[in-house]
Amino acid sequence: MQNTQPLRSLDSLNAPPSPAVQQVLAKEKSFWTIWSIGGLIFAIAVLIYSGILSDLSFVELIEGVGAMANLVGKFFPPDFTRWWVYFQATIETIAMGIWGTLLAVFVAVPLSILASENVCPNWIVFPVRRLLDAMRAINELVFALIFIVAVGLGPFAGVLALFVHTTGTLGKLFSEAIEAIDPGPVEGIRATGASKVQEVVFGVIPQVIPLWTSFTLYRFESNVRSASVLGIVGAGGIGVALVQNFRAFNYQNVCAILIILVVTVSLIDTISARIRNSLV
Repeated sequence: MQNTQPLRSLDSLNAPPSPAVQQVLAKEKSFWTIWSIGGLIFAIAVLIYSGILSDLSFVELIEGVGAMANLVGKFFPPDFTRWWVYFQATIETIAMGIWGTLLAVFVAVPLSILASENVCPNWIVFPVRRLLDAMRAINELVFALIFIVAVGLGPFAGVLALFVHTTGTLGKLFSEAIEAIDPGPVEGIRATGASKVQEVVFGVIPQVIPLWTSFTLYRFESNVRSASVLGIVGAGGIGVALVQNFRAFNYQNVCAILIILVVTVSLIDTISARIRNSLV
């Protein structure tokens, strides 16, 4: 049977929106315009109040660019005569990232389960989330300074700093992955009379393993970068050599260290990105 319903013309598809829709769009546009202007005024007011704008001038900016260009010129050519020492320090930095991430995963997994609203009651979720917030809110450098006082200089303090901060971050990411799971498999396992632990082990964890692995790899990349900075305060790694050469004005050695660090982080990022893409 032939369809006798007339086809919608192209003119009707390209017709302008109705007056009501146009009014809603105009209100939305004016809303964001007002907020943008207000944000710009607020930012300018903060800069004026802080005295930043009054302390800057075009001449100072030009002089700063010239001084920066002069400093960058001292970095070249890079000096790789001690490349083996820098390479060993880089390996130590990677090891710090590995240990800090692994320890964080072991602690973040149970904490993330306790911080998930679809698994645990609110009286457990609330304090665990606040604990994760405290771990995540404090920067690794601050934790490194604390642990240096507690355990002394060296990579162990850096590993502990990465461990605590990464636990807070991974715990938050892991719990969000748990809260986004499909409840069907969990309900099916519950219908068999399984315990709460069995529901988590067989219904929750298999669904979130790919995302958890992806999050862990990404945090490992971040921890390698962070570990290179922790050495500046004496927490081991390539950062120790970096700050020593900076203080000695050995800028060519600094350039060599930075090149080694950039190549290392780029390789780690490339490898982990391919692993993440295969999992998610």
